[in-house]
Amino acid sequence: MAKLRVLVETAEFSADQVEVQTRLIYDTLLKESPYLDDGNFARFHSTDLERLFAEYDHYFFSALIRPTLGNTPLRFRLSKRMTRAGGKMVTHARLNRPDSTSYEISVATTLLFQCFDDDDHRPITVTGITCHDRLEALQRVMEHELVHLLEMLLWAKSSCSAGRFQSIASRFFGHKGHTHELITPRERALVKFGIKPGDRVRFLLDGMHHTGIVNRITKRATVLVKNSRGRPYADGHRYSTFYVPVELLETVDAGRRPPRH
Repeated sequence: MAKLRVLVETAEFSADQVEVQTRLIYDTLLKESPYLDDGNFARFHSTDLERLFAEYDHYFFSALIRPTLGNTPLRFRLSKRMTRAGGKMVTHARLNRPDSTSYEISVATTLLFQCFDDDDHRPITVTGITCHDRLEALQRVMEHELVHLLEMLLWAKSSCSAGRFQSIASRFFGHKGHTHELITPRERALVKFGIKPGDRVRFLLDGMHHTGIVNRITKRATVLVKNSRGRPYADGHRYSTFYVPVELLETVDAGRRPPRH
């Protein structure tokens, strides 16, 4: 652990080094992965995240992360449910059981696959860096989560808004920020279909027409439809909840505030 800590605290890569090494990782993934067939891949697997981790450990951290982990499990997961964060690094541990610690890095598949289509209306940036395809965006997300992992390993706490995190991310990967500008389902719904929370919409389900208010948008739109047997809300009405693909909604009128519980 001491060697890794010294490296993380002192090493700095030039912009040219970062460009060369991240491109080597990019090319290696495309060459070795049985799932990634292009920079704008149509599918990928958790083993691709594991391979990314190994390549970054090799090129940027002198292969010190894996031995520092020792027997502590590090798992990788693709998440369809994450619709705001591009990635997440989670520490699992039981109270008073330090030997039970494990780490998990998750990546939001929904956000990646909503970006880099032919009809995208704006540049995509992750950590302040413009990305040209999904694999580049995936790399930036992995780099960010790796810094979280390093901080947890070495200092047992991590915050991407703090100076130490941003120093590591900048010195190793040239990051200029700690957030992403991937296209969220909410943005996609507004740009592509003109629908946003608060809009009154109608939709057809099981041969019946329904009219309601869009409450929120994740992978699907949550639509509240008035129903005397539904859940009570603060506006005095009861609503049933429907989860509807945005493309099946038709706007009736816009701009209302969704009712609160």
